[in-house]
Amino acid sequence: MKIVIINGSARKGNTLTAIQAFCKGLSREHSVEIIQADQLHIAPCKGCDHCQCIKGCVDQDDTNPTIDKIVAADFILFASPVYWWGISAQLKQVIDKCYSKGQLLKHKKAGVLVVGAASVDSIQYSLIFQQFDCIAAYLEWNLKFKEAFSAGDKDALSKAKESIEKLEELGKKLC
Repeated sequence: MKIVIINGSARKGNTLTAIQAFCKGLSREHSVEIIQADQLHIAPCKGCDHCQCIKGCVDQDDTNPTIDKIVAADFILFASPVYWWGISAQLKQVIDKCYSKGQLLKHKKAGVLVVGAASVDSIQYSLIFQQFDCIAAYLEWNLKFKEAFSAGDKDALSKAKESIEKLEELGKKLC
């Protein structure tokens, strides 16, 4: 299975720790590519509708090569820290530009990992998960999981043994 992971964090902290633990659980048979959203040069969507959800974006930046990788994936993992009750701007920018080939993204398998300082019963996680539920419904995705982890300090998740084990198990169960 070809897996694309979009890391919405600009830091090497808890979100990256979550991604690494997830990848540790994956079978070696999977092909994994991690896209660092903060390192992409992607202009905001202009709403020009030139792409018509299949042609690709008119912007001559990292949009089309990035979205092509996502289109080619069998499974997409969205990973983000919580920024003001939502996903990071870097990840949102990539998701917004997915519109340029949205019809080619139908019927994908996907997962969501979110890490924030608040406890996992906080509304911020449910707001993020509702947004992904809407995207999944629109694109007819099979959301395999939506998981939230609480980790306030930069390295807190790496010290949370149960969370790391849960992330590794998510990777193991992916098929």
